[in-house]
Order: sequence, then C-alpha cells, then structure tokens
Amino acid sequence: MVRLLYISKTNGGFNSDGIESILASARKNNEKMDVTGMLCFSHKYFMQCLEGDRDNVNKIYHQIANDERHSDIVILQYSEIFTRDFSEWSMGYVPDTSITKELNLKYSNTAEFQPYLMAGESAHQFLLSLRDSLPSI
Repeated sequence: MVRLLYISKTNGGFNSDGIESILASARKNNEKMDVTGMLCFSHKYFMQCLEGDRDNVNKIYHQIANDERHSDIVILQYSEIFTRDFSEWSMGYVPDTSITKELNLKYSNTAEFQPYLMAGESAHQFLLSLRDSLPSI
C-alpha cells in the first residue's frame, strides 16, 4: 500500500454543492477501488491524502492531475505504508470552517491555511489532527 498527499490551488467556482458533488463521486469511486483518504478544502486550496493499492492510488491521482478544477499541483508525500491512517473514510471531508488558527500555527509558519508552506510530514500530521476531531464518515 501507499499514501499520497498532494495540494493544489482551486480554479474557482466552487460552492458547497460543487464540493458535495466531488465528494459523492470520490466516495463511490474510491470505495470500489478500496482507496481511503481525506480531503481538506478552503476556497483557495485542496489538500488531499489517498491511501491504498499503488496502482489504484496512482490512477486516482492522475485523474485529479488532469482535472481542470486543479492547478499548481504539488505532491507533498508519497510513501509505502503498513497501515492506513484514514481507513474509516472512503473520503473524509474537512471544510475550511474546521481549520483553526491554532492548528495552522502548530503545523506551519502562519495562522492562515497555506498548504504550500507545509512540509510533507507537517501536512500529514495536520490531517491526522483534523481526523481526530471529526466523526467518521
């Protein structure tokens, strides 16, 4: 198994209905492929972690990389794993309202959610902290 964590900028035009549509599709497709993970979204950025079989994670990532809703995609972490950190979620979701100043300061050098300023392991730990504060989906 592998874990892939990436960030990207949104190309605008996202509202709650658009995110819900993305989540419904991701959950359906990820479940079929036994991929788990978490999506963190603000009005400017996506941060997503995908876990599962290498081929399936790579396939999903390539679909995302070719999606016009994303730009400036950066892989922060890609590693082999022994266990999943997000096994309870086909795709957990964290809205920007759940991202606190304190959490941002803990894992980055700014109080604002600026994922491009995070190191790979900091971003991973950030998502784990968010996971622990949210109910399973």
